[in-house]
Amino acid sequence: MRGGILAILLAVVAAVVYASVFIVNPTQQAIVLTFGKIDKVITEPGLNFKLPAPFQNVVYLDKRILDLNMPPVEAIASDKKRLVVDAFARYRISDPVLFFQRVNNIREANQRLSTFLQSSLRSELAKASFTAVVRDNRSGLMENIRRDVSNSASELGIEVVDVKIRRADLPDANSQAIYARMQTERQREATELRAQGEEQARRIRSRADRNATVLVAEAKRDADIMRGVGDAERNKIFAEAYGVDPDFFAFYRSMQAYETGLRQGDTSLVLSPDSSFFRYFNDPMGASQSSEGNSGSRLQAPNAQ
Repeated sequence: MRGGILAILLAVVAAVVYASVFIVNPTQQAIVLTFGKIDKVITEPGLNFKLPAPFQNVVYLDKRILDLNMPPVEAIASDKKRLVVDAFARYRISDPVLFFQRVNNIREANQRLSTFLQSSLRSELAKASFTAVVRDNRSGLMENIRRDVSNSASELGIEVVDVKIRRADLPDANSQAIYARMQTERQREATELRAQGEEQARRIRSRADRNATVLVAEAKRDADIMRGVGDAERNKIFAEAYGVDPDFFAFYRSMQAYETGLRQGDTSLVLSPDSSFFRYFNDPMGASQSSEGNSGSRLQAPNAQ
């Protein structure tokens, strides 16, 4: 009997000790409740003691930085452009007692913070232009929103660490219209550039044609000058040759006349046989013939009659 009673007493003591001991992890902070009222707050990790339930209970709260993801929000910028904003926030529980009294749990805290963040986003974006939100002053806007949300969340025992915008775009319908307008503008610019290029090409071709015409004209001019100089030199040589031997020169010119006048063709010449044109036919020395004799005969190239 004594052994059984002792075993029961030990079991009861062990159960009481087990129910009176609790451990706070490094990532947690605990609130000890006595009959539902806050008795003490434990923020340091380690082994702690309390009265067994139902006298005292322990509520654990997270000490880490928590994430708040909210659905996309539509806002209107100061330049009347509609924006679809996807944002998130990070926060920690700075006052466990106030947090437990106001929101009690993480789920309720996320809902309240989401309301604060949406309101602050719409308020701040309404003061900024689309360009400022997308490019110029995004970090400054985020800092203003963080301070605003943090001031509202301090009443819940929450400290907002950071607020960021993942994406800020125009609605799909507006985006399609803007893309179409951008495409039209780019096509117009491309058309203008092509027209400018064609104009420059015509100018270049015109300048090249003009230069080619000038070069050809100059070349023809130089050729005519050189041809004239050559003809003058030839005539000079002919004149000198004629001065040296007039008979040979007359013979040479007659041979050229025969070659030119008696070519094959349909032209008929009516000449007298005793014409001076045929003096080298009748006399190798080219002596002139008298005009007496036969009447004129018909000569047809290439055969004389």
